[in-house]
Amino acid sequence: MTLRTCVTALATLGAASFAGTAYAGSHAAGACLITKTDTNPFFVKMREGATAKAEELGVALNTYAGKVDGDNETQVAAIETCIANGAKGILLTASDTSAIVPAVQQARDAGILVIALDTPLDPIDAADMTFATDNFKAGELIGQWAAASLGDESANAKIGLLNINISQPSVGVLRNQGFLQGFGIDLGDPGKWGDEKDTRIVGHDVSEGNEEGGRKGMENLLAQDPEINVVYTINEPAAAGAYEALKAIGRQEDVLIVSVDGGCPGIDNIEAGIIGATSQQYPLKMAALGVEAIATFAETGEKPEATEGKNFFDTGVALVTDHPADGVESISVAEGKNLCWG
Repeated sequence: MTLRTCVTALATLGAASFAGTAYAGSHAAGACLITKTDTNPFFVKMREGATAKAEELGVALNTYAGKVDGDNETQVAAIETCIANGAKGILLTASDTSAIVPAVQQARDAGILVIALDTPLDPIDAADMTFATDNFKAGELIGQWAAASLGDESANAKIGLLNINISQPSVGVLRNQGFLQGFGIDLGDPGKWGDEKDTRIVGHDVSEGNEEGGRKGMENLLAQDPEINVVYTINEPAAAGAYEALKAIGRQEDVLIVSVDGGCPGIDNIEAGIIGATSQQYPLKMAALGVEAIATFAETGEKPEATEGKNFFDTGVALVTDHPADGVESISVAEGKNLCWG
């Protein structure tokens, strides 16, 4: 997928307006969108993309969300509701990628197409298909950028990593492990974080993907080593919280923070010097393509196929920074603002 293609698709979809939690269309297909929360701007934009495409295609869409990130119980209940309502397809961003699998299997046994959005299930083939950013690549890009930006000093880095939560959902593992590999750190088991042996890693903590969690997690890491100089964060709200913790001890200017998402507030924080670089993903497009796939499945029974050479459909990623590093492809903050969300 080229950046030009992504720009065109997002520009087309961006003209549509958000339509609420349900759209009663005339199409025979019914679809469900189940997100981790309904407050994170990433999921707000995902819902906007799904709603706009559902209205365009005449698909009846119902949306659901967990109460907080990690709320598997509410997501399971939403899947059960979708089954009972006779939905043709479910789009799911799973909070617990393994615990949700039995409910997903019930939906598939009922003949429902299940597409994981953004977060692959564990195992990935528990869903019919995954439409997602290449999260490992997203992490790898910011890891490569951080190492290149530090140059020779990368050998002396002190790295703190802020993840989502202790359940280690696959999206968090992929970003974390991609970052470490991009930085030049040998991985332990690439299917989890926390078993690496490189002494440059001060530690891992969790953020719940929000600003307050990022602040608390950063405080915990600083308690382990107040000289941390590189911080990886699962997303930009966590990065903002990490920055506040660093600012409280006067270290906000000498720590390199990198992240993933590409929301408009995050891009603004790059411009302000709070975040050094982020990997931008495209939730609006991701969800719109998912609704298209459900409409096609309802009409023809055809299921979506993975991107060549991958076991998921890759919806694209780009590194955003105003401080490009040699050997690491990136786009500018100005370009990132044209593609951001939230």
